[in-house]
This record gives sequence, structure tokens and C-alpha cells, in this order.
Amino acid sequence: MADALTPSRALLACAGGWAVLGLAASHWPLLAQFWQGAGVALAAVAALDAWMSRRQPALRVERELAGVWPVGCWNNVTLRVHNESARTLALDLHDDYPTQWPMEGLEHSTRIAPGAFAAVTYRLCPDQRGKAAFGPAFLRVTSPLQLWTRLHRVGPDSEVKVFPDFAQLLGHTLSATDRRAPAAGAIRKRRRGEGTDFRQLREYRQGDSMRSIDWKATARRNKPITREYQEERDQQVVFLLDTGRRMHARDDVTTHFDHALNAVLTLGFLAQKQGDAVGLMTFGGETRWLAPLKGRTGLDRLLAGVYDLQPSEMAPDFTQAATALLNRLSKRAFVVVITNLRDEDDTALRAACELMSTKHLVMCASLREKVMDRARSTEVQSFGDALRYSATVHYLQQRRDAIKRLGIRADRLIDITPEKLSSALVNRYRAIKESGQL
Repeated sequence: MADALTPSRALLACAGGWAVLGLAASHWPLLAQFWQGAGVALAAVAALDAWMSRRQPALRVERELAGVWPVGCWNNVTLRVHNESARTLALDLHDDYPTQWPMEGLEHSTRIAPGAFAAVTYRLCPDQRGKAAFGPAFLRVTSPLQLWTRLHRVGPDSEVKVFPDFAQLLGHTLSATDRRAPAAGAIRKRRRGEGTDFRQLREYRQGDSMRSIDWKATARRNKPITREYQEERDQQVVFLLDTGRRMHARDDVTTHFDHALNAVLTLGFLAQKQGDAVGLMTFGGETRWLAPLKGRTGLDRLLAGVYDLQPSEMAPDFTQAATALLNRLSKRAFVVVITNLRDEDDTALRAACELMSTKHLVMCASLREKVMDRARSTEVQSFGDALRYSATVHYLQQRRDAIKRLGIRADRLIDITPEKLSSALVNRYRAIKESGQL
């Protein structure tokens, strides 16, 4: 597809020279005839050149890029422009990329000999998750006589999927988790409750509980033998994720929803490493249901199922979400509700948690705006600061009252700023696994 014709610098220079000649002819009439002839010749040559450039040049464009990109990271895109014509082509190259993304390396000017190609690599940094489209590249090609440039769209459409930066979001949280994990050879004690699985028999070590001794094995081997246990596997971790309008709230650069999504993926990764199945259901907007699935397959499906998810402008319906989840889950699960609590939600959220708790172990995580904590800790220096401080304290008190009215146990409720959500969920999950509450 060709677009508007633009005069080149050469044509503008010729037109400028012709204008100077016309100025001279106004003083010396003998030059008038020459000036007119030059104008007719220039117009004829320019028209011929424009006519010759009307056709699509014999160019072929290939775009090389990864199909999946991490958000917030620089990624390379390579354009290969092949000249399949019989003449050398001079052109300016620009790609049709998502223009809201930061870019480095374009626009690029080049000359391509017949049968040759030029490769241009530039960088993009996607600033949000989801699908992104690339269109045919923009090629501004110089005409055969170098008097015009014409814009052409050449090349394929492309699409990339922008996922959360999984490596980065897991780095800090799981490094802290690894420090909590027992070292090789460490003594593991059986916790109270039924949520532990037998692992193996081994010789008694100093510090083992007397209740962990297997007396039959001790009698057979004539030395103390201890039962060793591990956290119970084959359980289910299901996230009930709010995609309503409150999750649009933003602290610094990242929205509350993206913090929540990062926490879901972090805990999902840890859960599948522990042998648990991971699932998710969204509410408050688009409803997505990913049934619990074990192993790397479950994690990959979770990541592919939420990478393009965005919060809506709808209000969440907690009771409807709880009912829908109960209808989908037959086996007991650890249900993690992630939302942004308001004081008017106390009755609805309490009813939803009580409904789900009849069958599942439920924990509620509410994201608190970090700006509120900042406002409360800022020194009051003016009347405006005093008004802001008092309003903030009043709002936070209403929030605490709403949380108390939920009637949820302290270890089943998290009220936290978004950037701390991942580590808090990981710690609660490990505590629940080790205590055998599931």
C-alpha cells in the first residue's frame, strides 16, 4: 500500500534554484524564456519521476521478535528489508509498533543494493501486560530520479504476548522463602493435626519428639527409630481474585491489580513446587475459571490465563463469587481471596467468607493504599496538612472497624500494602502447610 508523495531535498533544491532564476529574469528579460523552459522541464521530469514511483517497490520485509515478552524489560526487534528489484533503493525505515512503549533505535536510513538486504535492530520496553500488535513497516522510498519519496507499508502483521516478569517477581520473595526452608539433614518434626504425610523411617536424633518414635520399628532393629514427616501434598490452592474497579488503585507506578497478580503467580509457583494443585477464579468483572491443576502445567496455564487480565469498572459481588466457587470446587481447598476492602463491604464479604468456610480453608487479603500510610506518617506543618492527616486517620479507623466486623481470625486475614502482599501470602501458606490445617 502506497501513501502520500513527498518532495525530496533534491526537488526542493531544484525548485529553489528555479525561483532564484525567476528573480534574476525579472531584472534581465533575456533570461525569461530560459526560466520558463527550465520550469516546464522541471515539472515534466518531476511528473515522470512521480509516475515511475507509483508502483510498490520490489521490497520484502521480515520481522524477527520473540512471541512472549516480560513486561518492563527491553526486548529486541529485528527488521530485515530485502531488495528484490534491479536498482539500488534508498529508503527510511520505521516500524509500526505499539507507540505507547518506550523505543530506542528508530528511525533508520539505508541504501540497499539489488539482491541485498539490510537488517535493522531496535528495542522496545512494554509498559503493560496483554496482547500487543505490530503492523506492516513504514518504508519511505526515494523515487528513481531522487525527486520524490513515497511512503509504503510493507511486511507482515505480528503479535506478542506481554507477560508479568516472572523471573523478577520471584527473585526477592522466593529467596526469602528458601532461607526459611530446612537445610539438608535437618530434623523435621511432626506438627499437630492431620495435615502431614509420612516420608520415611530413620534413626533417632537428639531433639526428636518422643511422639515421633516408631516403637515397632525400634523393637525390630533394637535401636530407636523415628518417623519423619513432610508437608501434605496433593492439596488445592485456589485464588479468588477481585477484578473490580477498586483494583485500579495505583501506588507509584504499579496498580494494585498488578501487585495482586504478581502475588498470585509467586504463591502459585511455590504451591506447585510443593506438589499442590493451583487454580483461580476472577470476579467483579470478567469471570475466568482455571480449575486446579498440579505441576508445571498448572503454573503455565495459570500464567497464560491471566497475563492479559485487566480490572474492570464494575463493583465486586462477593456472595455471587463465593457461590460460583463452591459450585466449581468439590475437593477441600485453601482459598485466597484478594481484594481492596472498603467499610461498606463488611457484611457482604463476611457472608461470602462464612459460606466458603463451610467447606474450604479461607484467607482474605486486602490491599491498603500506601499513600494512606505516608499521609499518616507525614509531619503536620500547615492547616492543609492537619486536614489531610485527620481525614486519613478517620479513613483508616473506618477500615479497621470494617475488618473487625468481618469476624475473621487474625491469621486468616491480611491487611497490607501491595508491595508486601507476595511475601505475606508465601509466609501464611508455609505456616498453614507446616501446621497441617488443611
